[in-house]
Amino acid sequence: MTRIVNRSIPQRVVWQLEQQGLHPLLARLYAARGVKDKAELDYELKSLIPPSALTHATDAAHMLADAIEAEARLLIIGDYDCDGATATAVGMRALKMLGADVDFLLPDRFKLGYGLSPEIVDVAAQQSPDLIITVDNGIASIEGVNRAREHGIATLITDHHLPAETLPEADCIVNPNQPGCDFPSKCIAGVGVMFYVMLALRAELRERGFFAERPEPNFASLLDLVALGTVADVVKLDRNNRILVSQGLKRMRAGQLHAGLAALFKAAGRDPKKATAMDLGFILGPRLNAAGRLADMRLGVECLLTDDPARALNIAQQLDALNRERREIESGMQEQALILLESLDANDSASGIALFDEGWHEGVVGILASRIKDKLHRPVFAFAPGEGGIVKGSGRSIPGLHLRDALDLVAKRAPGLLVRFGGHAMAAGATLRAENFEQFRELFAQVAGELLSPADLTRTLETDGALEGSYFSLETARLLDNEIWGQGFPAPLFIDEFEVEQQRVLKEKHLKLRLRKGETRIDAIQFNFSNQPGNNTRVAYRLAINEYMGVETTQLMVEHLE
Repeated sequence: MTRIVNRSIPQRVVWQLEQQGLHPLLARLYAARGVKDKAELDYELKSLIPPSALTHATDAAHMLADAIEAEARLLIIGDYDCDGATATAVGMRALKMLGADVDFLLPDRFKLGYGLSPEIVDVAAQQSPDLIITVDNGIASIEGVNRAREHGIATLITDHHLPAETLPEADCIVNPNQPGCDFPSKCIAGVGVMFYVMLALRAELRERGFFAERPEPNFASLLDLVALGTVADVVKLDRNNRILVSQGLKRMRAGQLHAGLAALFKAAGRDPKKATAMDLGFILGPRLNAAGRLADMRLGVECLLTDDPARALNIAQQLDALNRERREIESGMQEQALILLESLDANDSASGIALFDEGWHEGVVGILASRIKDKLHRPVFAFAPGEGGIVKGSGRSIPGLHLRDALDLVAKRAPGLLVRFGGHAMAAGATLRAENFEQFRELFAQVAGELLSPADLTRTLETDGALEGSYFSLETARLLDNEIWGQGFPAPLFIDEFEVEQQRVLKEKHLKLRLRKGETRIDAIQFNFSNQPGNNTRVAYRLAINEYMGVETTQLMVEHLE
């Protein structure tokens, strides 16, 4: 069952925003999202929180500046998702612009697992680095940092994940979520943290007179990468993150994007001049992530590092093929998962669901968990077999359940059950021994049942109310597309009553509609629909642009109908 509620719209704030020159529709939408003054929508770079506000960013800058002046060997150890790949690329490009001796290393998720593990440190030591820099990982790497010290290698951790009670004894840690850090943007992505460290480093080198005889690099050129990683990691788009995304999109639309991103747009058949945050999250991000899920994320990072358009396009086409393969694997796993759910009768009873199948692919369980979570509105973990008798799971949650905290509770109730775990409120990972899966499944369902209220288990769809007939236009669709929407700052979702003039099913799973509201007629589509409407229907939808044979028309993207 889905409960539909309209967002509260403070009319006085709407009036104030209109008086400040904001379009009436945007004034209404922004007021409903907590914006009280047009100044909050100033996305110029000067409005960014300064790097000096990020705890230990200045210490990291001193450390890196000393390393560059000493011609030390630097090694970035990244993560195998889009945030990790873009953070690695930002670090590589920025440090090379500053003349550093730097290389990168990414763990193979199937052999070395996540983060700065002792095993990846042993591999890194073969390159004899003086300093290891982690991006988008490391805050939980106590053993990995200790192993680096045994090898005589210094460590700088840059991360954004939630820390445990004990921090690794690294030479420097930059993480807005570590104790004692009062950086206002706690939801900055891993790529954003690395970008901030690079800004702090440039400022430190400037103070040292480093640019007296050499040009000072413009790090704004990295913002397309920062925007991609930020959106793809589904972090909350607070104002600081919206500035980073807005500036990155601005560069893409102006054609000032790296060869790899341009190639990813081309491989997907999209035009970067019309780039939106939706493109980053649903078009580019999945293609880049496909490398880490099915193959080696080094391929994805190489796509972001090359300046050769031909090489970039070749890699982008490989990533596109991997993404198609990922979708096929995911589709088969989803069918199996739904059959498995029926046999468990977990659909109605369990507040939290954990699934495992011997044939599932470790690289795709996160997406599978997300799909099942969306379908059932329950927190879900999906597990696949790993090496040495362990199973590796990825979880996705719903509002009301902090997933990492839930895992922490499971670990406290059954010491030794979880080999390792970590993550965020809405996404987390866990590793356990195969024979302990059933115990985990029962305990996770129990913990979720305690932490979630009945109201949490009812799907709630927040809408922006009805859309006036005059706004069913390409002009309005473009107006909305040009704004920055995303996690925590949702894209507009409207709801209206329509007369259904035509309907047909495409490819046995998509519903194509011709709708009428007053004198307005408009096409609509619902992907993976579950039921067909009668002659009249209530539809929750997003206003979109459909381009076919070079002709653009307005179309409704249906999220829910009844």
